[in-house]
Amino acid sequence: MKKAAQVLEARKEDIFNSWMEKVKKEIMASTENSKLALMDHVPHLLEDIITIMERYGKMDVLKEEAIYKEIFENSIEHGRHRATTSGYTVDQILREYIVFHRILTDLLIQEKAYNTEVGVVLKYSIENAMLYSGSAFSESLQEMRQKLLGILAHDMRNPISAAYLAISMMNYEDGEERFEKIRKLAKSSMKRSIDLVESLLDSITVEAGEGITLEFTSVDVSESIKSVYNEASEIYSNEIILKCNDEEIVGVFDETMIRRVLENLLSNAIKYGQRDKPVTISITEKEQFFALKVHNFGNPIPEERQQEIFQFMNTTRNASYSGVKSWGMGLTLVKAVAEAHGGEVRLESSEELGTSFTVSFDKTKNKPGKMKATLNYEFTGN
Repeated sequence: MKKAAQVLEARKEDIFNSWMEKVKKEIMASTENSKLALMDHVPHLLEDIITIMERYGKMDVLKEEAIYKEIFENSIEHGRHRATTSGYTVDQILREYIVFHRILTDLLIQEKAYNTEVGVVLKYSIENAMLYSGSAFSESLQEMRQKLLGILAHDMRNPISAAYLAISMMNYEDGEERFEKIRKLAKSSMKRSIDLVESLLDSITVEAGEGITLEFTSVDVSESIKSVYNEASEIYSNEIILKCNDEEIVGVFDETMIRRVLENLLSNAIKYGQRDKPVTISITEKEQFFALKVHNFGNPIPEERQQEIFQFMNTTRNASYSGVKSWGMGLTLVKAVAEAHGGEVRLESSEELGTSFTVSFDKTKNKPGKMKATLNYEFTGN
């Protein structure tokens, strides 16, 4: 057993290189990853197997599950990592381990360091690694789906609330012009609800690491922004101010997603802001970019939380400001949409100046068509 450990220790680089070469030939998803991302926990797995072989004989390693604790933990992390990697499926993860097992076995046979006991240790170690990694992958993928559904369900509240309010205000006695205006508002809100339901159905089939689908068209988004402002002014009791010129904002955008960005930022600004202070929407343009800024007054977001609130899979339950729990689902979407448009999200928050989220969009980065936007995952476990 010690000879097997010595061979594996001495031939680490050969093992890693051979594994990467074979994995890239046999597993399609691996070709899209860097060497660092592909290797992930393989060095840790090999090191743990070597340690188990070195200890063999001093105790019955197959009955000492504590010895395998590191393998189990690393395998769980590996499964979670692969769940955020584009294109991976559970069978491809399992094949990674099968290839690894085959390489170690062939090497040890070649070096005359393989026997029944070595085979049992390899089989037990790698089979359990496969089990834990595959389970973690499936659980993580399911959690992604649930969070995506949560984002979309959250986003559907705004247009449905606007439509409900518009319908409840419809009164033909107020005049044909006002009646027609409210009817168009209700119709527009219901159409957006339908669009979100379609996105919801798309998200149910989301695959590992693929995030959400955006559909880019050449469009003027200024009317959509004004529409969100008008609807929010009708729904919320807070004063909402829109600062923009009357010029068109033409570019290649996903118009529905930009609406959702503004709706999410407005919803948060009102939810967490002071009731007696206005919420301000500002639109600015500079060269090929336009920026959308939403500002409110209220308790500031603590500096240590300002990056964490954008993380999709972060489930820190005590994370909030104004004493309200926040899962950061909408802000994850905001960040993903901004980055898909070649932009970014900037956050400034202080007690004196209030809180501002500024989202920039590149008007010329994309071409018309569909693309996937990856979400920023953060696995925190239970």
